Amino acid sequence: MNLFSLFRRKPHERPGFMLYGSAVAAARDGWFYGALAVPDTLDGRFDTVGLHVALLIRRLRTDPDPRGAALAQAVFDAMFADMDVNLREMGVGDLSVGKKVKAMWEAFHGRARAYEAAVTAADADALARALQRNLWREEPAESGPRAEALALAGHTLAVAAQLAEQPLAGLLRGNASFPATPVEGSPHAA
Repeated sequence: MNLFSLFRRKPHERPGFMLYGSAVAAARDGWFYGALAVPDTLDGRFDTVGLHVALLIRRLRTDPDPRGAALAQAVFDAMFADMDVNLREMGVGDLSVGKKVKAMWEAFHGRARAYEAAVTAADADALARALQRNLWREEPAESGPRAEALALAGHTLAVAAQLAEQPLAGLLRGNASFPATPVEGSPHAA
């Protein structure tokens, strides 16, 4: 191994950051924090970004081409490198950053597994229940999830379907397209 190999970029690092940036941009849409009333807080933003990243990683991991899994790892790495930087910028001390990033990783992993199971089963109700627990921090009533969670579940299934249609070649270049959020007053808006 030569010294220069230590400084060489990983092959999917740049597209991973680009895809992560696309997920963050999609998660910043005002529809989530306005019409759906996702709390516009650090936790609310983290959970909305996490939802989009989880869907993107799911798409990449399920691709039969082994580069998909490598790119999924690059997106994951980009997300948590960004979380590390953001925590430091917010003034979290160096000794605490690792613990906070680990807690965020555990939260993301649990949510991603719940979302993936519901998306794979195309179970909008289970997805809405998981979204309600995570984004609004409340258990669904016996009568079912809140209308906003149901609307977000429908949108989430549309995001997963659109990501599934995108060829790996474009994703490997860092190009991902997320569907537009519903317009206020449309049948899918909360």
